[in-house]
Amino acid sequence: MGGKIGMANSGKPPLSKRLGLLGVAASLMAILGFSVTHSLRALEGTSRLSIFPNPTGYLGTFSTTGSIEPQNPFLQSLGTNGRTCKTCHMPNDAWSVTPQDIQERFLATNGTDPIFRPVDGSVCPNAPGVNNLPPSHTAYSLLLSKGLIRISIAIPSNAQFTVKVISDPYGCAITTDSTGQEYLSMYRRPLPATNLGFLSTVMFDGRETIDPLNNPSTYQSNLTFDLEHQAMDAALTHAQAVASPPQEQLQQIVSFETSTYTAQQFDFAAGDLGAAGASGGPTLLSMTPYYPGINDPLGGNPTGAAFNPDAFSIFTPWQNLMTRDERSLARESIARGEVLFNTAPVTIQDVKGLNDTLGITTIMGTCTTCHDTPNVGDHSLPLPLDIGISDVPANSSDPVAPALAELNPPRTPVFQLTCTTQLGAPSNLVVETTDPGRAMITGHCADIGKFKGPVLRGLAGRAPYFQNGSADSLDQVVRFYNQRFSMGLTESDMADLAAFLRTL
Repeated sequence: MGGKIGMANSGKPPLSKRLGLLGVAASLMAILGFSVTHSLRALEGTSRLSIFPNPTGYLGTFSTTGSIEPQNPFLQSLGTNGRTCKTCHMPNDAWSVTPQDIQERFLATNGTDPIFRPVDGSVCPNAPGVNNLPPSHTAYSLLLSKGLIRISIAIPSNAQFTVKVISDPYGCAITTDSTGQEYLSMYRRPLPATNLGFLSTVMFDGRETIDPLNNPSTYQSNLTFDLEHQAMDAALTHAQAVASPPQEQLQQIVSFETSTYTAQQFDFAAGDLGAAGASGGPTLLSMTPYYPGINDPLGGNPTGAAFNPDAFSIFTPWQNLMTRDERSLARESIARGEVLFNTAPVTIQDVKGLNDTLGITTIMGTCTTCHDTPNVGDHSLPLPLDIGISDVPANSSDPVAPALAELNPPRTPVFQLTCTTQLGAPSNLVVETTDPGRAMITGHCADIGKFKGPVLRGLAGRAPYFQNGSADSLDQVVRFYNQRFSMGLTESDMADLAAFLRTL
């Protein structure tokens, strides 16, 4: 990256412009009748609804407790390196973190913001220039360009595979501790710390799902336990705490996380996303029913109810508006995108976790086959899938290659995993991947490349997308899926689908 920060542009206005937009936001929300607190850097007010500008409108976060208190441990330093949970889960970034905000923090603090810590913010702990003041841009290139945090995970003792490094661009693809234990370095996006009451899996690879989230009778208690465990691990690793936070603080963090709901509130083209009968925005999201298995397409609904592919109905009232002004046309585009999400044919092939598990070569579905939770968009039961995001195609004839060509993946290590029957694998197999995913937790070859699908609400505020940030925009996401699953969408269809995703 040399002497300047040459990173992908998230499309978000510069900080100075965004600060100026707050006055516009205040007037806008006053007209709409909302009582709000406006802040880009912290939620310190007492209003239930807070809004934040993003590239296509305004994101809203609704608190079911009536206020978000700044003294909550989520917003306080719990370790030794100055980090808080908010360091990587910013309210104005849909409670994740975006490259543009990270770049601005680098410039504003001369690289001393707590997010720039070698423990996991740098490409490697000992990357050249990591301890300079300011630190080298190249030492934090993946964080600055894609918002990626380095995740170091030990190769499981029961691994059905051996690992060889094919490409090691930063010098720490595999590290070894004093006991001889080998660790792989993987680079992933921080998941949003909001809308957590809809989770079926904690973390992309499920490593913090200690107690399962698949039973309605135990869901709340198990979710609380899992999130407390995740908060403890985050304090010990990312914040480098010398001891776990006390139980009371862990409980306060989880109460904070599970009381916030985030969704797009206002779209520059379509206006208020709760107007004219629509049900967008975080307030109504907080009232959305949920239980493990709701609307599961594989027969896992505990009520016995059949799967309904029309999982999204937020913008149904906008399908056939009487007026033909620009706002109405924008609303109809969003409604068409919702219909496409529910109904456009998706040809599911070579997806580990579906085709192999069910023993069906081709499954005809829709987007909601995997994003089944009504008006939320994740899977209501644990279902880690490999759709090919971490694949390293051997050549252009690989069926995933054309879809991956629609993306802008980061430069990360490439691993060769050799699965052998001698180690317990069902068959001998060699896989090249940039991230083994859930296989690093289970040790199973069948789990290589598998990740959970995250909650879709608040998408417009947290680009880039996928676990490795390989899609810089929702347009890229749509184009990837159109290619990967032979959807046959026209340019107009893809524009409508992207418009819908931006308003979630």
